[in-house]
Amino acid sequence: MGISQGLSKHKHKYKHMFAICAYGDSPYLEACIRSLKAQSCPAPIILCTSTPSTFLESMAANYGLPYHVREGDGGIARDWNFALECADARLVTIAHQDDRYHRQYARWVQWVWGRHPDTSVMMTDAVVVRDVAREPGGDAPTARAKGGVGNTPSKIKPARADIYCAIKRLLRLPLRFRTWCDRAWVKRAALVLGNPIFCPSCTYDKEMVGQGLFDASYRFALDWDALWRLAEAPGRFVCLEKPLLCYRIHGGAATKASIEDHSRREEELRMFRRIWPAPVAALLGRCYGAAQGSYKEH
Repeated sequence: MGISQGLSKHKHKYKHMFAICAYGDSPYLEACIRSLKAQSCPAPIILCTSTPSTFLESMAANYGLPYHVREGDGGIARDWNFALECADARLVTIAHQDDRYHRQYARWVQWVWGRHPDTSVMMTDAVVVRDVAREPGGDAPTARAKGGVGNTPSKIKPARADIYCAIKRLLRLPLRFRTWCDRAWVKRAALVLGNPIFCPSCTYDKEMVGQGLFDASYRFALDWDALWRLAEAPGRFVCLEKPLLCYRIHGGAATKASIEDHSRREEELRMFRRIWPAPVAALLGRCYGAAQGSYKEH
């Protein structure tokens, strides 16, 4: 599946928007919305779903958010493409309902495109949190994390998550050279040993990434696949090694579910085979799979 280039230069209402992809009755959605409402550089927010419910309707109404419902077949790729389409802005952050954003995130979006207007994708570092317990009488689990995002209190992050984030930072090293990160080989160099990008940290320039960015044949590696294809297209990848995202790992996450039914490993191997000869792909697939321990232990 290729990138649809040549998107018409549509006059968007806003420069930057957050599009929250929501499903079910998430206990974390309100914290996500609040973190976006608290941005030091305000940006409009929309709520998108393919699983409408009274919970989501009331959440959108309580916070004054436009509420968009997608009909048709399910799938994360279709949901993310729908969110991009619904956002009437050139720059779109596909926010995940389980995560929170640093109050300076939107300000950094403005800085990046002001400094590098040819940017197709901006991504950032993240603080990883894992739910470990439920507060007595509470609905939402507490979490352990190093540092924190926004005004939410946090505790010490598990050591395994420290290693997980350190490996991702190492793989993202080629993208630290912003003078060169408009070149295909530099962009792809960051993706050849796995996907080190936290997908909720990404903001996309719709005029550059085109329509139908995410391939519905993937359930987990859809962001890796999209970035791999975008690396060949015009546009700069700008990585901010700042923890501007609070990335939550919990038992109900789609990522964890994909591990348990082995779809994640199968899709990772599929990606490695696109990049490397079969024997190398098989070896990398086994090594990369070891990182899944960050999701398995709760």
